[in-house]
Amino acid sequence: MTTRGTVAVLDVGCFSARLLAVDREGSLLEPALSHKTRLRLDRALDASGRLRPEGIESVVAAVRAADEIARRHGVRDVYSLATSSIRDAPNSAEVVARVEAETGHTLRFLDGADEARLSYRAVRSWFGAGIGPLSVLDIGGGTVELAAGQGVHADFARSLPLGARETMRAWRLDSDRPSESDIAALRSHALDHIRGALGRDEQRLRGFQSAGCSKVLRQLAALTGRRLKAPGRTRELRVEDVRRWIPRLAALPASRRAELPGITRPRARQALAGAVVAEALLTVFGGRAVICPWSTTHGLLLSMLEGPDGRWDRGAGRASAA
Repeated sequence: MTTRGTVAVLDVGCFSARLLAVDREGSLLEPALSHKTRLRLDRALDASGRLRPEGIESVVAAVRAADEIARRHGVRDVYSLATSSIRDAPNSAEVVARVEAETGHTLRFLDGADEARLSYRAVRSWFGAGIGPLSVLDIGGGTVELAAGQGVHADFARSLPLGARETMRAWRLDSDRPSESDIAALRSHALDHIRGALGRDEQRLRGFQSAGCSKVLRQLAALTGRRLKAPGRTRELRVEDVRRWIPRLAALPASRRAELPGITRPRARQALAGAVVAEALLTVFGGRAVICPWSTTHGLLLSMLEGPDGRWDRGAGRASAA
């Protein structure tokens, strides 16, 4: 049974709703509670990005299930975070209202820059101060988050509309035979967008250690198969490996991509777009990134552990009192 000192985050994303709880006197390495409900919101978005009724129902059911499990384990306060598939939907207010009316939980949104700062906080904590100046790359479904710094909190944070799901749709890479010209066009667009966002910081950040913390990057690292022997650094993703795999992914239908190491069936269709964006990121950020298992959820938990009531304070980069 958990205690009143437990903090919890329910992260409602495109493919799952994950509840993660940590005791205040415990460690993120040993969660007090972990539960996941699978979602497929990518299948429930219409052409305008609105979440259709069946998608809203699945979110309500997932939040209700997480609430029941949290209560069963004595977790009273849960920070319910919804990511870009809900945040950026034109009917997001309707989704939030339905969830609150039927479960009592209010889905909260963080803007992309705040998500980037939280991912940075998590990755910095995972690797420790010894990693030095750090850039964090996070490819989500709707957006890409970038953050960098030399201390506990990021001094650079950006969010770009280059997520794997959205670029797959916008650049017509969701067919079983995407054209080389569409792949090249996405790569050029991604490079221009990334370099435009970095501006004068590009040269400075190129010298930082890069780390990837999203499922897209973790799956690509599993696919390319590079492992590191250093403690806490299990995989590394290199730009030359991603470049070799892009034409291979393009040649396979989504059903066959799911047979590859690391590529899950729900994410198989967007794997090519994710690889193209990853290649562009690695090109700009020095060619390689170590892979971290922690990301935004863990950064939010860390911020909650630092504060008495678990409120995210974007100015302080941590939780603060009301």
